[in-house]
Amino acid sequence: MPFKIEKTDEEWKALLKAKGAEPLAYEVTRHEATERAFTGRLEENYAKGIYQCICCDKPLFASETKFDSGCGWPSYFAPLDPNAVETKEDGKLWMQRTEVHCSDCGAHLGHVFEDGPAPTGLRYCMNSASLHFKPE
Repeated sequence: MPFKIEKTDEEWKALLKAKGAEPLAYEVTRHEATERAFTGRLEENYAKGIYQCICCDKPLFASETKFDSGCGWPSYFAPLDPNAVETKEDGKLWMQRTEVHCSDCGAHLGHVFEDGPAPTGLRYCMNSASLHFKPE
């Protein structure tokens, strides 16, 4: 699927390195890896601000939508804009899940589940390695 922002693997690696992204960021965003639960730098961040895509800086989630789901990854009940992310079905690991990707560059962010709080009932379970936090 073509995205507005496309780069080679080497260009993504160089960009993430220049941004000071954590080492796992490339594998998470470009190869759909997952960081271990309770290890991400943003899991317990509750400061006010915006969570952006680490690859292209697209604003994805507002701190007001973040909640403690107890799952070990930063969780949000809604993206900033419904068009900020795209989803696709993921049948890996012998279970059916829905992957979440940045709609501009295709970076893998995490998964969305239907066990979140009101008002949406959704839990966008994101990898810290795929996000950059911009404080208010």
